[in-house]
Amino acid sequence: MTTYWLFIVFSALLLGFVVWMLFFRKKKGVVRAETFSNDWRKILTDKVGFYEDLPSKEKERFEQEILNFLGKIAITGVEMEIDDTDRLLVAASAVIPLFGFPQLRYRNLSEVLLYKGTFNADYQTGGEARNVLGQVGPGNMNRLMILSLPALHAGFENEKSKNNVGIHEFVHLIDKADGGTDGIPESLMQKQYVLPWLHLVRSETERIKQDESDINPYAATNEAEFLSVASEYFFSRPELFEEKHPELYALMTKIYRQEPG
Repeated sequence: MTTYWLFIVFSALLLGFVVWMLFFRKKKGVVRAETFSNDWRKILTDKVGFYEDLPSKEKERFEQEILNFLGKIAITGVEMEIDDTDRLLVAASAVIPLFGFPQLRYRNLSEVLLYKGTFNADYQTGGEARNVLGQVGPGNMNRLMILSLPALHAGFENEKSKNNVGIHEFVHLIDKADGGTDGIPESLMQKQYVLPWLHLVRSETERIKQDESDINPYAATNEAEFLSVASEYFFSRPELFEEKHPELYALMTKIYRQEPG
């Protein structure tokens, strides 16, 4: 066989292997299910207020989005076993901010890592400065998200909390999808909303700095953190958010194309 034909055969085999790796190999941590079980439905009803408040038809769509996410994104426990509740809370965190955009998917994510507790900037669970609850991986950690499992659960279990680390990090991922984490997610935010959004961000940031706002002070760090922190509040306590921040609430319903609660 000539060198040319050897090259053709090798190329064909390599292409077949790549296709198998991308589309047919079952990835560890990925859960593929055809139907949504009643056990899963009960977990969502008990844990996820956003889901519980949806009408029946929208609950069905939410469930399908959960199945889609679980079937494509690996969820892995680091040095621990995880269960269906853990996976469903990760998936719900992902589905909630994109629920008004059924056509959008997380193309910039391959795996979510769940840690036993908090970690530091180097993703270490030992040593000092272990105050990080969640992070979208930069650099060589690209396409990864890291979440503290206790913090993930806390965001859904406390009905009075305005914080939800899962939603926070998935909003960062949405923001990052256009190439820059700048607090203006181009996949969601239509151009006519950009200037009004920036105006409200700046005015509310000043109120935070003057201790005149109930939004988490971390939102004043920069525009990207403001988007994620405000989104946590918007989806976790929508009625309170509308009462305290009617202009922000009204604009965010247009940006996210939904009215939670």
